[in-house]
Amino acid sequence: MKTKFVVVLGALMSGMGKGIVTSSILQILDFYGYNALPIKFDGYLNYDCGTMNPYRHGEVFVLNDKSEVDMDFGIYERFLNKDLTGDLSITGGKLFSGIIEKERKGGFLGDDVQIIPHLTGEILERIKNIANEKKPDVLIIEVGGTVGDIENSYFIEAMRQLSLEEKVTFVALTYLPFIDVVGEQKTKPTQIAFRSIMNTGIRPTFLVCRSDKRVLEKTKEKLSLFTNIKKDYIIDDSTQDTLYRMPLHFIREGFDKKFIDEIGLDGSNLSKKKISELENTIERIVHPTKEINIAIVGKYVGLTDAYTSVKEALIHSGAKLDCKVNIDWVEAEELEKPENDFEILKKYNGVIVPGGFGKRGIEGMINAIKYSRESKTPYLGICLGMQLMAIEYARNVCKLNDSNSTEFNPNVEHKIIYTMPSQRRTQYKGATMRLGAWDCKINKTDSIAYRSYKKDIISERHRHRFEFNNKYRDMMEKNGLVISATTPDNELVEMIEWTDGFGIGTQAHPELKSRLYEPAPLFLSLIENAIAHKYNK
Repeated sequence: MKTKFVVVLGALMSGMGKGIVTSSILQILDFYGYNALPIKFDGYLNYDCGTMNPYRHGEVFVLNDKSEVDMDFGIYERFLNKDLTGDLSITGGKLFSGIIEKERKGGFLGDDVQIIPHLTGEILERIKNIANEKKPDVLIIEVGGTVGDIENSYFIEAMRQLSLEEKVTFVALTYLPFIDVVGEQKTKPTQIAFRSIMNTGIRPTFLVCRSDKRVLEKTKEKLSLFTNIKKDYIIDDSTQDTLYRMPLHFIREGFDKKFIDEIGLDGSNLSKKKISELENTIERIVHPTKEINIAIVGKYVGLTDAYTSVKEALIHSGAKLDCKVNIDWVEAEELEKPENDFEILKKYNGVIVPGGFGKRGIEGMINAIKYSRESKTPYLGICLGMQLMAIEYARNVCKLNDSNSTEFNPNVEHKIIYTMPSQRRTQYKGATMRLGAWDCKINKTDSIAYRSYKKDIISERHRHRFEFNNKYRDMMEKNGLVISATTPDNELVEMIEWTDGFGIGTQAHPELKSRLYEPAPLFLSLIENAIAHKYNK
């Protein structure tokens, strides 16, 4: 079957949830038995988002193949329950790099290289190559940013050109503000945004309306009049109790059948089993029988998008265990204040220190780890959280007072965490860390790690530049630290544990592979122990 093309555009403003709309359409297609893949375009001139500040861009999501991509790929994978690849991420940086490289090699035969047709041609070539190589039934292309942005204008032009060659279904996402004073949903911003889309030469087939309240029928009628889109092709995208309900909500709105028919597919094979499985899982998310409190002690808590996968992994584990997981974001620097007596942490049934870079807030995280170990509060350290777990143990159990990571203090006496030797002469920062999926061997069957994974060889995704210093391995083990997992060649430490209570740190980022039906094993173990911490005291 020839690949069908769908383009999802954002109108009016960013941050409305194009990734969730795209993911919901992907999952709906999966419900109907079709193989669908996403492509995401981001207009920034970075080659990828690996060097971006999480406070500005949100989480950097890492794929198995080492690609550092936009956080929307995490949403795609979680909804599709499928591993994706880096070629599905197209950025302005990749496009311009490719064009300049091709020009330097004489690839344009003396032409003066221009946005049209050369850059748009590069975009079309990449998209068609993906369609030809991966042969999905449907390719859904999400255009980052907002129609009218300079950054994505050339890409939107390429989508117009694609529609000249292929049948393309355009889905436009807009926002309907509700003004309490007048008591109505205002359509004027959407009308203006729709004209902006039409000015690009694109006429959307579907208009998805993001709103805090349900989109009224009279609102749809008014929008239909001004946009020339059929009323039943104007779709409600009102806030739901969980983002995982969105595909079911769209099906309830009748969007699925209209969409399947519009792109020319057979809509007779809707899987009732998959829908029932999702409904049952959502029921456990929305109406659980248990409830616990988890603290995430981090340095980017001002923008929780920086820890999206951690949050979702906790939701997945809670759904599996029929437990509501209340998450509090604790600013690490707050735990560095001398007057702090850890009252702030005493209400939690579990503590997580996630990944991060730089020395800000480090001592606060170490204080949180010390509190967790001494109070036997279940603890999970992820990447940086594992490294700080080792430093805390070295300082407070092994009595190596001047212990640290060379990331924070290059001249420290006891370099418990240090730069990987292979990274010390790296010229560039981008894509130079230990990235992607790596095998790991669990060495001890009586460990938290083995009880969590129930096998000795596992694979998790990584994103880090510093490692546990093997010089201290024997000494710390003699003082009770458990090194429960290493790389298969035993060269690098992958997981460490406490012997007393539940405390484990992993150099990997297990949250990146967590799925709604298959929660990350270490998160699942943390929630199990947090439940026991609360209910079995």
